[in-house]
Amino acid sequence: MKIAITGATGFLGKRTVKKLRDRGINPVLTSLSMGVDLRDYQQTLDFFQSEKPEVLLNCASFVGGIQFGYKYPADLFENNLLMNVNLLKAARESGIKRIVNPISNCVYPAKATLFKEEEIWDGPMHDSVMVYGFVRKAFWVGSWANQRQHGLDVINIVLSNMYGPEDHFEEERSHALGALIMKFVEAKRSNAPFVNVWGSGKPVREWLHVDDGAEAMIRSIDLPATTDFINIGMASGISVLDMCKLIKELTGYQGELKLDLSKPDGAAYKTVDGSKGAELLGWQPQVPFREGVAEAIKWYEAHH
Repeated sequence: MKIAITGATGFLGKRTVKKLRDRGINPVLTSLSMGVDLRDYQQTLDFFQSEKPEVLLNCASFVGGIQFGYKYPADLFENNLLMNVNLLKAARESGIKRIVNPISNCVYPAKATLFKEEEIWDGPMHDSVMVYGFVRKAFWVGSWANQRQHGLDVINIVLSNMYGPEDHFEEERSHALGALIMKFVEAKRSNAPFVNVWGSGKPVREWLHVDDGAEAMIRSIDLPATTDFINIGMASGISVLDMCKLIKELTGYQGELKLDLSKPDGAAYKTVDGSKGAELLGWQPQVPFREGVAEAIKWYEAHH
């Protein structure tokens, strides 16, 4: 089986490539930095027709943290929607047998606390993630439509915010955990008296180690065909404040932690019911949170 990975130089893409190679599988890789712009239909089609993969693991996206979403909403909308349409059409036209597509759990309604697949359409998304959530949800709509009309087989798995080695460690691009690791390590290095943290510290988030996200992508290759959303998660979260305290402890930072109440919190509570995914895959996320955060900190310290 020939496997192609789009977004292969991104956070999830790199770890998915590594896991496949550890299994003795050598996938075909592409990304914008490798020369294929998925926003261009002809480039996308040419790549698929040239390489002729049977399976596509779609790790490509244009994404960032809350600041990035507020600052570039039109860019998020246009770039991701173009990629969605081009990938689905080119996959169909080039005879790809299956697409595995990750969807961020921000697609769930803002009012939801424990995310269940059957409740995904039960209300509007939070303003802070509305644009990105919409375009990820649009991929599901496009895959459903292509399955109905053309028989295209797409598995859509819903992943929590990911963290781990090789994350985006930039203030705008990273999600909260990566940004906090960067802040605390740099504060320790510079002997800064305090670390400033956005919001009240109260929001609760479930986090997924990137290697568990990559494992879910690979295991989904063999799932029975379905148009349903499939959650990957453990129904367990941590508050931003407790996460800050953990990162402070693991980095050895000795200064203060200051909450900036003028900044937005985002949704109040987000955890994921992953029971359906665990049953279908015969597997659930494996990396303990404390261990995963310690690994991410060590990677940042070594590479930045």
